[in-house]
Parts: sequence; C-alpha cells; structure tokens
Amino acid sequence: MIHVRELTKHYRETVAVHDLSFDVPPGVVTGFLGPNGSGKSTTMRMIMGLDRPDEGSVTINGRAYVALDHPLREVGALLEAKAIHPGRSARHHLQYLAETNGISRQRVDEVLDLVGLTEVASRRVGKFSLGMGQRLGIAAALLGDPGVLLFDEPINGLDPEGILWVRNLLRGLAAEGRSVFVSSHLMSEMALTADRLVVIGRGALISEGTLDEFIADTAGTYVKVRGPQLAEIERVLHAAGATVVPDGEGALTVRGWEASAIGDLVMSKQLALHELSPQTASLEEAFMTLTRDSVEYHGRTTDVPVTTGK
Repeated sequence: MIHVRELTKHYRETVAVHDLSFDVPPGVVTGFLGPNGSGKSTTMRMIMGLDRPDEGSVTINGRAYVALDHPLREVGALLEAKAIHPGRSARHHLQYLAETNGISRQRVDEVLDLVGLTEVASRRVGKFSLGMGQRLGIAAALLGDPGVLLFDEPINGLDPEGILWVRNLLRGLAAEGRSVFVSSHLMSEMALTADRLVVIGRGALISEGTLDEFIADTAGTYVKVRGPQLAEIERVLHAAGATVVPDGEGALTVRGWEASAIGDLVMSKQLALHELSPQTASLEEAFMTLTRDSVEYHGRTTDVPVTTGK
C-alpha cells in the first residue's frame, strides 16, 4: 500500500508537485496519468526516496522507503530502464542487486526466464535494444518478489507481443494482492490494464477513482448521428436544445439526449438517418477533456504544405 499525503516539491521557482494526496491500494492496477510536465516522474522519484519532498510524506506499508530494511523485497520499481552500467551483463546486473538484499541467485535465473532474457543473459547491457532494456528493468523490479511495484512507461520500446505480455503481467501481479502503480501516455493500453486512475495536472490532483467512474464523470456517453442531410439535422437538434458537435468524420456527436428521442425528432422533420448509435467515451477522450487546461505546451495545426525534399 502506498500513501501519498500533501506532497509538495519545488525546483527553484518551478512547482513540480503541489499538495498531492492519493493512495495506491493492493489488489488492483492503479494508472498514473497526466500531461508532460505534470509531475508524474517527480512523484514516483519521491515515493522511491530519490527526491526529498519540501512538504508532505510518502509511506509504503506504513514506512518511508529509506526506512525499509530490505527495500527490494518490499518495493520494486522501473523508473529508468537504461540506468544500468553498459559494460555489465544482464545476469551480473541482477546478481549485484540480489546480493545487496540477500536474494538468491536462483531468483535471478527465475526473473530472467520470466521476462524472456535467459538466452541473452550474458550479453552486455550496452548492446541491448530499448525493448530488451525494458524487460531487464522489469526483471530488476520483480527480483525481490515485492508486494509494491512501480512502473514508469513499462511498454516503451516493446513490440505488440511484449505489450500484451506486460499487460497480462501487471494484471496478474495485482491479482496476487500486490499494489501496482503504472504511469503511461498510451491511453488505449491503460484502458485495458488499469482498474483505478490517479490523474494529475501541473503537479496537483485532478481525479482519483475507478476507470469507469473517471470516464463517466468526465466524458460520459453520447450519440453518434449520421445522415445525408447533416446540416439540417444539426440545425433541428440545436433548435431543440441539444449539445451537438460535428466530429470531423461526417457525423454529429450529440450529448444529453437519448438515441430514441433524437430519432423521433429527426424523423418528425422527415430527415433521413443513416446512423443513430449510443457511444461510450474512450479513456483518451475523457483524459483530453479533463486535462485540457493543464497541458503546458500546445501544438497547433498549420496550412504550411509538407515538402517531399525533392
């Protein structure tokens, strides 16, 4: 169990984390979401005792990380997969870690096999691909068989098979009763992996709760409407007080009305319908809606043509 309470961290004039409180309970995967620069990595570093908070506290099973007698046996973390001496082999790297916490060499072999690196265990880490480095980082996190696990972008660099493997691994670890805390920018994958979400922006908490609650409270449901007289349909719905937005793909997004009521109204005006389908907002839609004001850097579209270089 991770308890974060009133956590605040400044870097000179920059407020990285502000008055942040949340829990990471056992038995579920808790996703950690936020735009770039929102304070996710800083928060994870403070949980692991790598950065000292200016205010507030973090405890893991009731104790600060620095107070743990054998930290690898209680907490495993993947924060920076490439933070390994490039001249060491994968096996030697894990053996060094194991010896510092009284972990057997048999366990080293077990985690190498678990992450699929047994055949390259004697290869120098500096020669590893990004995906192989991620697998080694996951092996290090699992080395002490801990009850609390933190992963920062664990699927970065992995192929589709590797992404599926990580998803099943994280859910399996949570099913064993462990606290699993995962940061990711890939919303589609987080929607398949996380049970709960902690969402922050500009260092402060925006939302905490289950995945379903987050989507329902933020973006909810809507009805997709498509037809050959789309402009007329939009005018009729607007006049009736519906919230209508073109989706840019030849359809309308209508909120606040049931599909049956929309159909009755449109048909009463003798307008044809080609599609009338209730939709549930995606995690990405909900996330973009909730964090729109917390994004530090916004890109914009442009009409400048793309050149081919010829």
